[in-house]
Amino acid sequence: MNRRTITAGSAAGVLAPASALAQDRTWEWQWSTHPMMFMWGAGGIVMMLMMLVFWGLIIAGLVVGLRWLIGQGRAGGRDEAMEILRLRYARGEIDKQEFDSRARDLRS
Repeated sequence: MNRRTITAGSAAGVLAPASALAQDRTWEWQWSTHPMMFMWGAGGIVMMLMMLVFWGLIIAGLVVGLRWLIGQGRAGGRDEAMEILRLRYARGEIDKQEFDSRARDLRS
């Protein structure tokens, strides 16, 4: 409390309504004890990091899920041309030189 309310012995100080006395008050609480001010300390940093982790996991899950769904429509990554070339070489339809030549062409 400020000095005027402590030493007020006059009729204005004693008989004044509480709202009139409250206007003269300075802030009696400190910033560190206010319930919303924990956001500016270590608790706020932890909250921000947890929110970033939360949204990062949500976004990463969406990206992985979409890539998985898109990949379902594709073939298994099999190289059918190389497989046919190996089968022809195994059956003896082409020799080693022709197999190597065509395999080089397929890889490039």
